[in-house]
Amino acid sequence: MKYIFYVVGILLLTFGISLTIQSDLGTSPFDALLVGLSKSVGLTVGSWEVIIALIIVGCNSLLLKQRPEVLGLLTALITGIGIDMWLFLLHNFVTPELWYSKIVYFSIGLVVIGLGTATYLQTNFAPIPLDRLTFIIQKLTRTNIFLARTIIYLVFLIMAMILHGPIGIGTLLTVCFGGLLLNYFMPVTKKALEHIFSYSSTLPNDYND
Repeated sequence: MKYIFYVVGILLLTFGISLTIQSDLGTSPFDALLVGLSKSVGLTVGSWEVIIALIIVGCNSLLLKQRPEVLGLLTALITGIGIDMWLFLLHNFVTPELWYSKIVYFSIGLVVIGLGTATYLQTNFAPIPLDRLTFIIQKLTRTNIFLARTIIYLVFLIMAMILHGPIGIGTLLTVCFGGLLLNYFMPVTKKALEHIFSYSSTLPNDYND
């Protein structure tokens, strides 16, 4: 059951990312870095998701002083594929031109990113290296997810600006509200999934298979 929500969470996350990219208002600093690398160096946005994830896995390993969490690369790979898939599917359907439609698409995307991230994280299965880094920073600084995420976003914002990624008002909104939304959705999804898993465990085995 948890693997179903893991996949659902990843699909929501990548759908939200694609909406923010298509809104043309600016993406999260991390996604802006990916788009900037894609335009400047080549390869797809999803490919850079995997490459940067590999680097972050190494950084996480150094910070924790333990073996690299290679399983997180699986999630990064699925996320990269999901981003490229949604961008391909949405390219001909989601091309907002009016400012208010761009705001709508971006806002939906930002909320869906928070919901998707919280959903797949609650399954406790192979978090994306970036999300693992968020928890590491949270633990090291003894703060909450919002502040830890904001610190990371500021670092990637500088890198994205250097590579001329899609920085805009949406980027600022993501820095301000991205961590806040994740901090909000974590307890909400935890309660919802615990209720679903609890209900599922009471069903006869034929329903759980």
